[in-house]
Amino acid sequence: MNSNVHLSRTNPDHLDFRKLIELLDENLAESNGEDQSFFNQFNKTDEIKHVIIAYMEGVAIGCGSIKEFAPGTMELKRMFVHPEFRNAGIASKILVHLERWAHEMGYERCILETGEKQKEAVILYEKRGYQRISNYGQYENIVGSVCMEKKLKDLSSAV
Repeated sequence: MNSNVHLSRTNPDHLDFRKLIELLDENLAESNGEDQSFFNQFNKTDEIKHVIIAYMEGVAIGCGSIKEFAPGTMELKRMFVHPEFRNAGIASKILVHLERWAHEMGYERCILETGEKQKEAVILYEKRGYQRISNYGQYENIVGSVCMEKKLKDLSSAV
């Protein structure tokens, strides 16, 4: 299934991205319950300029984005794969492409925040070389937040 996936670089105004993050927000609301209203304030797309959309047969099935967090550091945001297409390597493909894009622009590392309840996400990031770090910025004292980072040294061996 993964070989039929096409990745497209775009911006946060793209209609397919907007539709996918609506699904992501619904998914997170189900998973996190009332806690999600707190996290919504950090999920705005105003500062995002770099978006990847995954397509299969012309249908948008997944997305991810990066935004500058600090000089040399990109933050991964809005990673999502439609539930019907999960466990097929699509999230890894999006993630690798976002890392390469950040590396192309001269960034040295990517950071991210996810939740303890998003066990599949934590497993994905650990499998792709992310390591847990102290909670940063707005997530500093948030119970249930998992913050991670990956140095973007040499991405030529990434799949």
